[in-house]
Amino acid sequence: MSEELQPVFSIERLYVKDLSLEVPHAPQIFLESGEPEVEMRVSTKNEKLEDGIYGVDVTITVTAKLNEERTMFLNEVTQSGIFRLENIPQEDAEALLGVACPNILFPYAREAISSTVTRAGFPPVLLAPINFEAMYQQQQEGNA
Repeated sequence: MSEELQPVFSIERLYVKDLSLEVPHAPQIFLESGEPEVEMRVSTKNEKLEDGIYGVDVTITVTAKLNEERTMFLNEVTQSGIFRLENIPQEDAEALLGVACPNILFPYAREAISSTVTRAGFPPVLLAPINFEAMYQQQQEGNA
């Protein structure tokens, strides 16, 4: 009787790997008025740490500028996780690492950004959800 190996996908640990905030024109920037232009950049990466254990990072950089040249703030967070993937076909594992893991990490990164920006004296930045599946597909097409 052969025993089927069950697929395993679990979160081992979630943590903030890097968090930075810059308010280069404080305190004068708080006296200026105007609607800031907010730009967001997102990147993901993953690496095999050991057999069945992977590290995944989601890095979000939010920059708010007044009049295109005066930076109100720059906030960057790298939210990371350690995930266990065992008995999962390679193609499925790559999709889990490129889509499912970033989807798990993103709400934590979004909260870190919002909290940090609020602590800096600015209104909270509420980031819209990100389609990590579309990002993953673009990366796959770029690597083909």
